[in-house]
Amino acid sequence: MAGRTGGSSPHAPVRAAPARETDRETDREADREPGLRERSSRTMQRLRSDPETVERDLVKLVLTLVELIRQLMERQALRRAEGGDLSDDQIEDLGLALMRLEEAMTRLKDHFDLDDHDLNLDLGPLGPLLPDA
Repeated sequence: MAGRTGGSSPHAPVRAAPARETDRETDREADREPGLRERSSRTMQRLRSDPETVERDLVKLVLTLVELIRQLMERQALRRAEGGDLSDDQIEDLGLALMRLEEAMTRLKDHFDLDDHDLNLDLGPLGPLLPDA
């Protein structure tokens, strides 16, 4: 079946996929802006994660989000308590829940050898994510 076309053969030459239009546009932009390729390369380096630390990095991200939410909840609870929106029992329950959450966060940070500074993301011109860290 040597004359057959359209089939795949283990000896058939491998053709490169045609360049996509977006790839060509990126190449043209990189040619116009000298630092684009370098910045793109640095961004890719930040996005890549070392397979050895991926678990710790994931825990760090999750704990950062939990800490942000915990701080927001704490501020909201304080505003509501000061505003008289909560009963004494609700204030007590909320305070206890926030204390337990903070204790759980401390245990997890200790387990993964993290501190408050590790959880604070730098948002560039916006500053740090967590104001208290």
